[in-house]
Formats: sequence, C-alpha cells, structure tokens
Amino acid sequence: MPDRHRRQPRDLRPRHSRSVRTHGAARGFALVTLGVLAFGVSGVAAFALRMTSNMDHFSMDGLVAAPPPAATKAPDPDDPNAGAPVNILLIGSDQRTGANEAIGGADTSMASDTTIVAHISADRTRVELVSIPRDSMVRIPSCRSDDKTSKARANAQFNGAFAIGWQLGGDLRTAAACTVSTVQENTGLTFNHVVIVDMAGFQQMIDAVGGVDICIPTPMKDKYTGLDIPTPGITHLDGVTALQFARARHVKGTDGSDLTRIGNQQRLLSAVMTEVLSKNIVTDVPQLLSFLSAATGSLTADSELTPQVMLGLAYSARGLGAGGITFMTIPNAPDPADGNRVVWTNDADTVWSNLVQDLPVVPADEPAAPQTSAPPAPAGGETAAPPAAPPAPAPVETRKAGREPFSADDVTATCSA
Repeated sequence: MPDRHRRQPRDLRPRHSRSVRTHGAARGFALVTLGVLAFGVSGVAAFALRMTSNMDHFSMDGLVAAPPPAATKAPDPDDPNAGAPVNILLIGSDQRTGANEAIGGADTSMASDTTIVAHISADRTRVELVSIPRDSMVRIPSCRSDDKTSKARANAQFNGAFAIGWQLGGDLRTAAACTVSTVQENTGLTFNHVVIVDMAGFQQMIDAVGGVDICIPTPMKDKYTGLDIPTPGITHLDGVTALQFARARHVKGTDGSDLTRIGNQQRLLSAVMTEVLSKNIVTDVPQLLSFLSAATGSLTADSELTPQVMLGLAYSARGLGAGGITFMTIPNAPDPADGNRVVWTNDADTVWSNLVQDLPVVPADEPAAPQTSAPPAPAGGETAAPPAAPPAPAPVETRKAGREPFSADDVTATCSA
C-alpha cells in the first residue's frame, strides 16, 4: 500500500476485557450490526446496561502493532467517536460449534469466510461497506500471540490470516488481531473496532424484525445449505431461509464463485436495513428490545465496542437514509497465477485511499443540466401545438451486487408484481 494512502495509525487495544466465549461466526453477517449502528436507537438508553451482559468481548492488547494515538481533547463520554470517522472490521468465520454446528455441520477448521470493512463518515451522512473476497491474494504480515510469532507471507490467500492467528493463540482475539493487521497492512486503514457474529445469532436477528422481503428473480436450490426457493418473485425470508440464502454458492445457473455469494449477502443485508427503516423499529419498544437482545447476544467484539458506544454512534447517525449506505466489493480481477483466486486492481487503491481520507468510495453522479430558458410562446393568432406525448419510461437500471457498487435505494434485481 503506497505510503500516501496511510493515515497516522490509531491504536486498537481494547481495555477491561472479560473472558471470550468461543463460538462460530456467520458468513458475512456481521454487517447486520450496522442495523443497530446506523439507524437511530433513541429511547433505548435504559436498555444499555442490560444489553451489555449479552455481549462477549475480547482484548487484542499488544497483538495489533500500532503506535499510540496522538493526544487529543477529552472524548465525549456519550459518543467517544463524535466528529471523527469510524472504521469497523466485520468478520465471519467457518467455525461451527454449539448451535452453529446444528446449522452448518461439524467442522473443526477455523478460517474467515467473509470480511467487510464498514466505514462511517465523520459527518455521519455515509456508511460504506466494502467486502473483501476471501480468495484475495494479499500480504499477510507477521502475526503474534502472547508467546508466539508467525512468519510474514508475501502472497497468501486473505482468509488464511484468521487461520494463522487461530493457530498461534487458539482463540478469537489472536485470530481477529491477525486479520486486522492484514487489512491494515494492505489498505492503510486503521480500525476503531472489530466484530464477529455467529450464524445462530444472525437467524435470531432476522426473526426479530419479522423476516425480510427480497426479490428472487429465478428459482434457487442449494443442497449444501438446504436452500430451496422454487418460485421466483418477491420472497419473504425468515431467519433460517435468509441464512441459507446468504451462504448458498452451489446454485444452478450461477458461476458458484465467492463474488456471487457476496452479492447475495449484500442484497440480503440491504433488505434487512430497509426493513429496519420501514418498520420504525426505534419507536416500537418491544420489537426494539427483541432486536437489540438478538443483536448484542450474537456479537463477539472488542472490549471498547459497548452498547453505550453503539448507541452514541446510532444517535449521531440518526439522520442517515438508505441512499447514504453503499455496498461494494473491493475491485478485483482473476489472479493470473490461479483463476480460482483474485487480485485487487488499481481501482482498489483508489477505494482504500478514499476511505483513509474519509471521501466517498463512489463519486456522486453528475447532475442533469438544468433548462436555461422556457420554450417560446406561440405567435399572435396561432394555436399552440398539443404537448408531445411523454417519453416512454426508461428501463430501471439494476446494479450487479457483488460486482458493482450500489446503495440501499438501488435496484439489484427485478421481479414481476
């Protein structure tokens, strides 16, 4: 990563951690956390202490190399991140224990399956969610546990960073720290927080909002996840089916790639956010409590990401609308050395640089040229010509989720009524 893209690193060393409950994390479902972070939760301060007991925390103290931050003014106790951009690394893993084993089957491996960089702008008008394909070939720096150190790897598969950390320390804190170090090494970003969410918790969150509606343009069946949607159209997904949809990659008619699955995950998470906004969950106290209980109960996070911090972020971003939420996959191309892997293109440097500088990852569209003069009035005695028929509506442009950036307001699939 060119030095010009880097900001002064910020120390990510949570304090006052409590013991870690090791459990599996869903494939890319940590993004649902942004449903809490981004869409106002005023009126729930009374629930904050109760929610604290739901969350598992870990400390990465000393495991992520970064100099201490420069001295600044005392932070706002209600929102320590006020007036500053916030970067959160959202990680999903393939480990399956406890309730997750019943969902995904027994598997003793430990590798990250989906990772998303969530950037919340300093002015709280944008949330940008950038997916990193697990098959990306990147530099993995030397990682460390309390008593071991790994060798740096110049060209390795991205999801191996989580596995390396797990092998070093045998715990989530070391696995997460190695992933954080790898993303920082390759992007120039530094992170305020890191979050892991399990599969069972994701199901609970979907059910807590009453499920979500999503356009399924063609039948989908995946014997590996159990997904079976025989009839295309607007489909209501409960927690179980939503999880199957987001994990599916062996669907007839698709290329079976991680990019296709990332696109499905992005579409699903966009639908979740739309559901949260449309139902005004923040004004329905029983439903809000149910959602927050499910959300915080499924999180394993750094020690400083408390419900109070989440509430502060949510309150500061209370004016954010769906159009201010951007989903994208980091620009990539097939790896010349292995077509089953991807490498980041030069456009990826621009994306990371924009995030470092707190600039939009997607430039705003150019506005249409305004009309500068009114049409001439008819001459005296002349009859005005009848108005021209309105032009036929232009076809709705759809964005290819997983391969093109889109906002939560954009159309990513079309279904007949």
